[in-house]
Amino acid sequence: MANQTSTLPPTTDPYQFLNAHYNPNDTLTRNLEDPHTSPSSDPTLPISVLTKDLIINKSNQTSLRLFLPKNITTSNQNNKLLPLIVFFHGSGFILLSAASTLFHDFCVELAETVEAVVASVDYRLAPEHRLPAAYDDAMEALSLIRSSEDEWLTKYVDYSKCFLMGNSAGATIAYHAGLRVVENVKDLEPLKIQGLILRQPFFGGTERTESEMRLENNPNFPLCVSDLMWELALPIGVDRDHEYSNLTAGNGVDEKFEKIKDQGWKVLVSMNGGDPLVDRNKELVKLMEEKGVEVVIDFEVEGYHGVEFFEESKARNFIGLVKGFVSSFAS
Repeated sequence: MANQTSTLPPTTDPYQFLNAHYNPNDTLTRNLEDPHTSPSSDPTLPISVLTKDLIINKSNQTSLRLFLPKNITTSNQNNKLLPLIVFFHGSGFILLSAASTLFHDFCVELAETVEAVVASVDYRLAPEHRLPAAYDDAMEALSLIRSSEDEWLTKYVDYSKCFLMGNSAGATIAYHAGLRVVENVKDLEPLKIQGLILRQPFFGGTERTESEMRLENNPNFPLCVSDLMWELALPIGVDRDHEYSNLTAGNGVDEKFEKIKDQGWKVLVSMNGGDPLVDRNKELVKLMEEKGVEVVIDFEVEGYHGVEFFEESKARNFIGLVKGFVSSFAS
């Protein structure tokens, strides 16, 4: 993974920060550098993880990138089954994709280290497709996984050990998918969710938190960029106190947390003190714990938003944490 310092100059122009331009027809011209990696399922290549894409919804141009550790295809004499991690990439609901090299490489390392099949969802982006489009795409991806006859899923996946995971906005998608799933878990059988893995989840609200005010001009994720992302992602005419953004808004969230507890799900919440979102992450932990949800907390005083994608040691540490979390579930 590339290295990036945390000394970028703050900006008051969020579009300039994102290298993007908003158009009058509610679309976004994206000029941000975004290298892509093509999937490769050729087992003769010197790669540790095989990859391929499955179509979720052709009309919506959504897809699923599967990551399969190659060693299981050559030494699976005991019919070993791997846990499944359904991954949602971040970037504020508005940028990048499952094919972005940044996220592709992360998922390769995730699949290899955790020894899991990873399914990375390429969902629709805002503002062209405002929320709940990404949340709907998450559910459609889960529906595809449970019914797919693709050999990588049917032959190598333990459907009883599924985890919803994401970083930043991707963690928010995983969270909202979890809230929907827990309302009727039978709809996804034989797929069984065991837990959520939420890395720096992206939540908002009109009332500022202490960490947002303190880190307003954070060079990695200034508050004006966070505000713009929500402005572009939320339905037109609503503010950040909408249930798609604010943890405590509507949606019967207390009852759903109780259902998560009753299902025995565990939730890993990973955060950093240098992230403007850290107070909202702490609020999520508090709300869940109050309802009896078993929460595993990973908190580091240092570190900024998305640090694991720019500092290899942080990525290794976090993925190692994920490995421990996933392996804590009995086979």
